[in-house]
Amino acid sequence: MDDSARTFLFQYLNNASPTGFEESGQRLWLDYIRPYIDTYISDTYGTVVGVVNPEADYKVVIEAHADEISWFVHYITDDGYIYLKRNGGSDAVIAPSMRVNIWTQRGPVKAVFGYPAIHVRELEKDQAPKVKDIFLDCGATSKAQVLEMGINIGDVATFEDELIELGPDYLCGRALDNRIGGFMIAEVLRRLHTNGVKLPFGLYVVNSVQEEIGLRGAEMIANRIKPNVAIVTDVTHDTYSPMYKKLEQGDQKCGNGPVLTFGPAVQNNLLKLIFQAAEENNIAVQRAVASRFTGTDTDAFAYAAGGIASALISLPLKYMHTTVETVHKADVEAVINLIYHSVLKIENGHDFRYIK
Repeated sequence: MDDSARTFLFQYLNNASPTGFEESGQRLWLDYIRPYIDTYISDTYGTVVGVVNPEADYKVVIEAHADEISWFVHYITDDGYIYLKRNGGSDAVIAPSMRVNIWTQRGPVKAVFGYPAIHVRELEKDQAPKVKDIFLDCGATSKAQVLEMGINIGDVATFEDELIELGPDYLCGRALDNRIGGFMIAEVLRRLHTNGVKLPFGLYVVNSVQEEIGLRGAEMIANRIKPNVAIVTDVTHDTYSPMYKKLEQGDQKCGNGPVLTFGPAVQNNLLKLIFQAAEENNIAVQRAVASRFTGTDTDAFAYAAGGIASALISLPLKYMHTTVETVHKADVEAVINLIYHSVLKIENGHDFRYIK
């Protein structure tokens, strides 16, 4: 990773982009890819698409999602404590003692998730906290003071933790799910440009919004672009971490390469092409199965616009939906390489149908 990519990675990952409020992160992402695209699309809800060869009829998408889980300010007590609702799959268990930024109209306000001390709780009845149990303390002593600080119902709060390097091989921080994907597809685009690749089709590099609440951004943009092919990247669980069950959650490990998923939403001929790209370029891959849905934007593309040949390339990740999401640097590079070489194997007018 060179200096410019590293600078972008840390700036982009450390920026807050909660679901429904992705604008600042999308601007950073677009600024980074501008030198490598011919034009771009930005839709009503904030999905951004860098386009190469916009005049081409045949369209290939590579996609990630830009949003991160967060919290909505939901209720302010007379004593100035703030209760919340989830925005995406936010985890109440990890919240106590965490620091947050509340994003107000006047800028960020610091707050903390308070919690009773261990020696005043009934430990024999102690259970994992639920959303109704957790609250923010912003240093106010009344509702009026909270409002005076600029905090109001509907503001979003994100955890304060930032990206770090963990040992020589890992990246660790919040929101790697899935802004690390946005980084990877941007690097694919940059590599195509740097290597002077002239694609025979239109390439649409899509950074979708609102994945964490149901693939909404991908649904909207898939029906607008109507591509012929979509290669989606997201994260998946490292099941070698403690407390995972391989029998239920599969056999995937950080450092062992990208994960390719089999399932109804995955178009098998496109998946074969990706496996071939991996073999031809000595990229080690892992396998996973999704029995009904992948749970990623792959599903949104697969079933949009009359059916789009779609496949999923996942990055193994530890500790999903926490502030210490962790990925292996070699896997990040391998996903970039695999998407890059898969794009190169797609032909103009490539017909992925099973029956022709």
